[in-house]
Amino acid sequence: QVQLVESGGGLVQAGDSLRLSCAASGRTFSTYAMGWFRQAPGKEREFVAAINWSGGTTRYADSVKGRFTIFRDNAKNTVYLQMNSLKPEDTAVYYCAADLYGLGSAERTKYEYWGQGTQVTVSS
Repeated sequence: QVQLVESGGGLVQAGDSLRLSCAASGRTFSTYAMGWFRQAPGKEREFVAAINWSGGTTRYADSVKGRFTIFRDNAKNTVYLQMNSLKPEDTAVYYCAADLYGLGSAERTKYEYWGQGTQVTVSS
């Protein structure tokens, strides 16, 4: 079992930055990959970024590449999403998820556990 709790969302202006955090508990954090997804109103949940168990491998959606950075601190059981140069189209509920058996997939069906989500709103 893995429990995930996101934090750090909020209302910002275009061009601002935010850092999301996801605190994990339960299974040993350093043994599994993590991902961030987002869901805007009326749209499907989409992949944002993923990171493997050690932090040595990351992957990003094209829409956020160069603006967002995923990283993890295994000593703190936490994964982060640093979001810079935010755009109104980044507005969504952001979810972290645990991929227990993979390296950090872009497919949401590969993730076994999900957090409750945190709202990010970017005004123009």
